[in-house]
Amino acid sequence: MEPKPVASRQLHLPLRPVWCCRICAQPWPCADARLDLTVSFRHQRIALMLYLGTQFVDAISDLHVYDSALGPPPDVRAIFDRIMCWMPPDRPSA
Repeated sequence: MEPKPVASRQLHLPLRPVWCCRICAQPWPCADARLDLTVSFRHQRIALMLYLGTQFVDAISDLHVYDSALGPPPDVRAIFDRIMCWMPPDRPSA
């Protein structure tokens, strides 16, 4: 399950195993990736949560290949917050 492209823009996808954006080098999901994901999964909040959950699991499994020369590995909670906790709140149905 990959996000659908938004118009003709390049998608801001993660660069593994460091989990920064391939386009802007910000921690993934960057602001543009969040916007792309919100648009791509509009009206499909559960699918977005499943996609992000899969990305979180992949990010955690990439920790075993993390290069210690880059400093200490990222904290698992920080990765969870970054990948899973940015979604806008669910709006109740009218």
